[in-house]
Amino acid sequence: MTELGRANQSLAAAKEWAPEKSLEDMDKAGVATSITSITTPGVSFGDDALARRLARECNEYAARLASDHPGRFGNFAILPWPNADASLREIEYSLDTLKADGIGMLTNYGDKWFGDPYFAPIFEELNRRKAVIYTHPTSANCCRNALAGIPDTAIEYGTDTSRAITRTVFSGTSQRYPDIRIIFSHAGGTMPFLIERLVNLAKTPQYATQLPKGYLAEATKFYYDTAQASNPAAMSALRKVVPVSQIVFGTDYPFRTSIDHVKGLKDCGVFSAQELRAIERENPLKLLPRRRA
Repeated sequence: MTELGRANQSLAAAKEWAPEKSLEDMDKAGVATSITSITTPGVSFGDDALARRLARECNEYAARLASDHPGRFGNFAILPWPNADASLREIEYSLDTLKADGIGMLTNYGDKWFGDPYFAPIFEELNRRKAVIYTHPTSANCCRNALAGIPDTAIEYGTDTSRAITRTVFSGTSQRYPDIRIIFSHAGGTMPFLIERLVNLAKTPQYATQLPKGYLAEATKFYYDTAQASNPAAMSALRKVVPVSQIVFGTDYPFRTSIDHVKGLKDCGVFSAQELRAIERENPLKLLPRRRA
């Protein structure tokens, strides 16, 4: 929190986070295990040495948290991107030594979106490892504070998630690195609403050869969490685009509570009891099988 404050990036809800509060939130909702991750703005503030140190400290703290509370916490490790060499070292350390559950990345890094060839060294290594990547949206350089008085979290985050999904598919990244399992936040942002446009774009001469099976063949490989989207509109739209097997439980805690999402999914009227069990337990365990124990 000290470095976030120095970078003028302090988040009020994050300041109040504590393991005990998280466990209390989980217990109220019947959540067995939480997978922690570092949200926007990440750890890179223009100083490579600081980014490396913060990434290592955050990842080691997350590993200690998991060790101190067996079975209750896992984590997606943060990388000191855009330093590729340091990020590769952190992948090795986090996955091999700290036994992280996967890697956490942002939807964009300035003017480069997730899925851009710019990230090739990272994707090549994570594909080799058949790793899980969890993504979280952030504001892009192009689009911060686009509407006066409206925070980027209200509109821009969902939009940027859609940009990242679109870039991953139409850049050929999802085909080039087929063994990476990718989780996109917030039910895919605005992607389900834009599905007709994306499906038709894949049929154009520019992309038809590259995507012979169409847009959906790639987009339905990804996983989508329910964080801040466990409502009838978002869940109905997402289910029309991807099978239930690709939807996983998420909460965005401490910005929202676990019980909000457990209740929201149950009350939205979209899923059967069996499907809710898949979203809340079985689908995540397919991605993170060692958490079954």
